Amino acid sequence: MNKWIVLALAAAATFMTTLDGSIVNIGLPSIAHNFHAGVSGATEWIIIGYLVVIASVLLTFGRLADMIGRKPIFVTGLVVFILGSALSGLAPSLLFLILARLFQGIGGALIFAVNIAMITSTFPSNERGLALGLNAVVVSLGVAAGPTIGGVITQYLTWRWIFYVNVPICLLVLFAAFYFYREQRPQRGQHERFDPLGAALLAIGLAALTLGLSFGQEWGWLSAGTLAALGISIVMLSVGVYVEAHIEHPILNLRLVSNRVFAFANISFILCMMALFAPGFLLPFYFEELRGFSTIQTGLLMTPIPLMLAIIAPLSGSLADRLGSRWLAPAGLAIACFGLFLVSQINTQSSTWDIIWRLAVIGIGQGLFMSPNTRTM
Repeated sequence: MNKWIVLALAAAATFMTTLDGSIVNIGLPSIAHNFHAGVSGATEWIIIGYLVVIASVLLTFGRLADMIGRKPIFVTGLVVFILGSALSGLAPSLLFLILARLFQGIGGALIFAVNIAMITSTFPSNERGLALGLNAVVVSLGVAAGPTIGGVITQYLTWRWIFYVNVPICLLVLFAAFYFYREQRPQRGQHERFDPLGAALLAIGLAALTLGLSFGQEWGWLSAGTLAALGISIVMLSVGVYVEAHIEHPILNLRLVSNRVFAFANISFILCMMALFAPGFLLPFYFEELRGFSTIQTGLLMTPIPLMLAIIAPLSGSLADRLGSRWLAPAGLAIACFGLFLVSQINTQSSTWDIIWRLAVIGIGQGLFMSPNTRTM
């Protein structure tokens, strides 16, 4: 089995699923207009619902992959994602679109659950930094390039093609996975037990946490809805952790969480992705509403972040293989934070080039951070 083919399969599927978390942002005004709805409120669930589903069931699908193998999970994820994309594009109503996106999120979670494991199980340890660096490029590009690609599609086609475009690409990945991807199945009896109680508790807790954090600003951090969501998440996650600590075959291996390097690498990654998602969500409104740029101009103006990511991340991955990740990841995170500060200073008088170089700083920092950080997980 060619390791680069496996990387290409994992990266292509991950790109499409990550892209769908951000590509819809720029199409929201068109979708809201089509269904005679406001951009806020129910329309937000087109984005947030997809992310909530992924966050809530990712751990469960990772455990299932340990039990039955990565290929069945990967292939099933592609099938579900393709169906969800097609249904989203065909949606006759806003409610139908939201439900289709929830279904699509299940496919995205199945793919995310095995993405890293497919790569690390195929590449030798001395090449994993480069491989994970390339994969980090794809993940970050999916988040950062969403507004750019979405702008082009919305400008020249319709918002429905934001979802239709997934279908042919994922079909190619699906057929290639059937033909090229081979793996050694887990030994029977070694990982066969599943923990439904732990899976349910963690899923509900993570879903409630994601909802509370997503809508906290809109609902008010001290509102009944936000406090209820965060309260449910605390209770469910606390009980879930207790159950996982006292069961023989847990969904979540708490020994991993107690590993400081692993824990901090994951926390850093989550914060980094949140920071990367923010410009993709907010800047289209700045460009279109305040500056009067067209949809395609807005998409092109968002290009510096994914472009610099694509250049820097493979280089930082190779450096991490030789020098380690200890200083590269913090340096990248510091540069990205500085870039976000620079972008926060733009106003209605800022020139195009003044905006571009500030976004490029974010891309450089994210690219320098992603590969070394992923390598330590």
